[in-house]
Amino acid sequence: MEAAKPGIGRAHSRSYRADATTSRLRHWRMNTPHISVVIPAYNAAWCVARAIDSVLSQTWHDYEVIVINDGSTDDTAAVLSGYRDRINVLTQKNAGLSAARNAGIAAARGEWIAFLDADDWWLPAKLDAQVELVRTCPNIGFCSTAALIVSPEGKTLERWDDAGAEGEILRNIFVTNATVAGSGSAVMARRSLFDQIGGFDTALRSLEDIDMWMRLAAVTRYACVREAMTCIVRSPGSMSRNREVMRSSAVNVMTKNRDLLGARDRGAFWRMAMAGVLADYAKWRYRDGERAAALFDLAEAFALAPVSRGRLLVSLALAMLGGRKV
Repeated sequence: MEAAKPGIGRAHSRSYRADATTSRLRHWRMNTPHISVVIPAYNAAWCVARAIDSVLSQTWHDYEVIVINDGSTDDTAAVLSGYRDRINVLTQKNAGLSAARNAGIAAARGEWIAFLDADDWWLPAKLDAQVELVRTCPNIGFCSTAALIVSPEGKTLERWDDAGAEGEILRNIFVTNATVAGSGSAVMARRSLFDQIGGFDTALRSLEDIDMWMRLAAVTRYACVREAMTCIVRSPGSMSRNREVMRSSAVNVMTKNRDLLGARDRGAFWRMAMAGVLADYAKWRYRDGERAAALFDLAEAFALAPVSRGRLLVSLALAMLGGRKV
């Protein structure tokens, strides 16, 4: 593996804020890192140090760390100040996850941008493995790693493996929204691609990462490191709390990106994929005791894809009507 460039033996960082003077900004930009790590943080005092420390512990050293304090009202700012010149801090009024990531992208100096949510963390060889992957396949525009889903205490609950490296990645994401393993905490993408496709959609309240991977997949290739290098925290009840927001966003993302598909896939294939999304949310609604809403989703899905999804949807409906587990 190529050695780090002279003068870049550790994470590049100069404290940066939106009101920095021209001379300070010029000094901060003197050296260009290979990777910019973007960490959005909102009221993340309880966890952001773990995320940052996992970056500072990487075996790949040619990077900068950009943490966006998105209007936190807890002790996030105090925690970040403790890192002094090891990280770059952007402070803004609370604008949401997409806007925070976009601010990080705008400030990034690296050829690649790696995303990490404040409550997740990386294993030490994560960046090294991704750099090696894109060196081996230089036409790749974005990549991720397999991930471990863990409890807030760090106990492994399940493994999140990639489901899209084989075949057409864009079609795979439409069929299975969670195709890109690790998603917003595992993906590394070429900085130049964001100039081409734009930033994260600030109008979305959820699944803004899925929307971004669809748009990236429409213009570039994707690959995944098979080893689990990313740890994703799952809090109890998080799906139930956010389910309706996620459902609305999923329908929006599937609809707004339909034209990214080739002409042959915008008809029956898209309807089949959308029916699958509705079926998934029907199951979650049913498990939360909302049988009527779940059956409505199944009816809507059946209207979209009676041939390709009909048997599955009917079996789910019968199970729900019979009060059985789905």
